[in-house]
Amino acid sequence: MRPSLIALALALGAPAYAQEAGDVPAKDAKPDAAKPDKDAAKASVEEDEQPQRRSIPLRGHSLAYTVTPGHLTIRNDKGEPTASMFYTAYTVPSAGRARPVTFLFNGGPGSSTMWLHMGSFGPIKVDASVPETIAGPPFRYGANPDTLLDVTDLVFIDAPTTGLSREIGKAEPKDFFGVDKDADAFTRTIQRYLSKYGRWNSPKFIIGESYGTTRAGALSKSLSDAGVQLNGIVLVSTVLNIGLFGGDDQTLVNFLPTYAADAWYHGKVRPKPELMSFVAEAKAFASGPYAAALQKGGALSEQEKQSVAQQMARLTGLSTDYVMRSNLRVPPNHFQRELLRDRRQIIGRIDSRFVGTEPDAAGDSPSYDPQASAISGAFVGAFNDYLYRDLGYKTALTFRPNNYAGIGNDWNFQHNAPEGQQFVANVASDLAQAMRENPRLKLLNVAGVYDLATPFFGAEYDLGHMALEPQIVANIRYAYYPAGHMMYIDPPSARQLKADIASFYATAE
Repeated sequence: MRPSLIALALALGAPAYAQEAGDVPAKDAKPDAAKPDKDAAKASVEEDEQPQRRSIPLRGHSLAYTVTPGHLTIRNDKGEPTASMFYTAYTVPSAGRARPVTFLFNGGPGSSTMWLHMGSFGPIKVDASVPETIAGPPFRYGANPDTLLDVTDLVFIDAPTTGLSREIGKAEPKDFFGVDKDADAFTRTIQRYLSKYGRWNSPKFIIGESYGTTRAGALSKSLSDAGVQLNGIVLVSTVLNIGLFGGDDQTLVNFLPTYAADAWYHGKVRPKPELMSFVAEAKAFASGPYAAALQKGGALSEQEKQSVAQQMARLTGLSTDYVMRSNLRVPPNHFQRELLRDRRQIIGRIDSRFVGTEPDAAGDSPSYDPQASAISGAFVGAFNDYLYRDLGYKTALTFRPNNYAGIGNDWNFQHNAPEGQQFVANVASDLAQAMRENPRLKLLNVAGVYDLATPFFGAEYDLGHMALEPQIVANIRYAYYPAGHMMYIDPPSARQLKADIASFYATAE
């Protein structure tokens, strides 16, 4: 189970970059070689902050703010330091009511928060507006017209062992590799920020993307248990039940409407109807005839199978023959390879608008994600230039875009949920309990319809099975965009996303 879950880890697809030597001692180090290495780059137990005052033009005016990259030290219950957590905070002075503060993080598990930081809501943004490979250096980044900084202060946090966050003291990397261990580290980080900067009485929000939504679900309860009352949560490209990525029937049902949207985008649906009405038709088919056919298993008649295959082919752009030969079960990696096989192209996982090629047109799975390879170099290059040259941040550490190689198969997906321990985490129950305990807590779920990593219909399923009373269900909103997992890199979607979140905040404070 665990290796397959890691393979499906909900990261943004960035490749594994080399890690700096000296962060972790070799396992086979001899006792006489265990002395501190003066050349090793280590995180300090001392907190630091290196603020800069900046401004950007925004809708005909100038938005002045302070940007503060730095490290927070978190400690265990004994008061011992365990991690130096890197953050970048953007704050705007407020003479009246305390401004909201929002904590943002990407997922992985094993991804830094570089993607949200440089692609979504911060005041500075990488230009990745066209679904194709970004041109080489110098990469373009500048003022973000869709920043949330006019609505809320922003604190971007890197998970332990990613970005510039590191274990310290007696802690080891594995001490943070798990659903509950990770949530505990973020809970302590948020508490520390609130204390250090006097923000306990500010309206509080969290925004998580991908596995960051899993983290957000767990945090909703752990923060509440720690006395941190949230006003709202924004889930970006959501997965709350990791178990539904195991390839069972519900997984296939969840993905089918995304297949339909992808087929629509790539011209495999004729005549071409309006997108969202077509998606609605695919959702009705997926939860109706398709789900019923899969549930019948071997009891499904050949006639029924043929009828469902024909309907599925019409909606997904695949041939009836291919659907039949797949026994009605087409996993997402096969769909990536099959949809445009006649054009000798594959489609992206994180954003299926991106296309690529393979050495042949006969394989059943893609060997890479065209979206990840198209934008990763630009995000890594731009972030390092922005942090070290533009902001002048000083550190001996090397920024890790991710730590997938360091985590390997060691992530623990077991979770102590409100109803008891789960072998594979389903944090929807944590979120549901947090919303019951705080019936004012608002939730916004946003999704790109071309996302083959975290299908939007799966998020609807998870959120729709939380057994909430109608008055609490009314606190949940949904928003959809004609883009992928990172819908914020698409300019029209980014504009609408900003408007949707701003409206959501206005109701949640």
